Amino acid sequence: MVLAAGAGRRLGGRPKALLEYRGRPLLEHAVAVVRDGGCAPVHVVLGAAREQVAAAADLTGCTVVAHPGWADGMGSSLRAGLASLPSGCPAALVMLVDTPGITAPAVARLLAAHRAGAELAVASYGGRRGHPVLIGARHFAEAAAAARGDRGARELLAAHAADLLLVECGDVAVPDDVDTPGDWARWSGRED
Repeated sequence: MVLAAGAGRRLGGRPKALLEYRGRPLLEHAVAVVRDGGCAPVHVVLGAAREQVAAAADLTGCTVVAHPGWADGMGSSLRAGLASLPSGCPAALVMLVDTPGITAPAVARLLAAHRAGAELAVASYGGRRGHPVLIGARHFAEAAAAARGDRGARELLAAHAADLLLVECGDVAVPDDVDTPGDWARWSGRED
């Protein structure tokens, strides 16, 4: 699942999903990363400028989740995404649209951890938690109940810290997110 509902207020009101990255909208990059990492189906949560984003980005094959309550924060977007998953979905890998340094190999490592039995896993970078996050189905209801404001899955992960698997990804991905024009300036010219 790719969370791409925000308005990009700190970025000057430009939705992050529409930032041009390698010649295409940043949302397309995020979708390609989760697909190439092994996720299927891919659900994309859209909110701010939903129609503009859907028209600009190629979301062929994605389930687009229209989230009118997007202004309530990332937590509400996570709830909308979890609610959209089909019955029997074993896990959700949650990717944020504003993390262009996350790669398909990082996604694949989290999926492999789930196949090996992990119900909660998070990419780590030098031992520090980052994104993406994998939530097993048995935690969906608790994740949705705890997701408020801009906290997303933070409370769920804290409540289950003893069971949380950190999957080191620092050798294949960069965890930095894009929040400000300065952040974007550092990413927009990168080719790696």
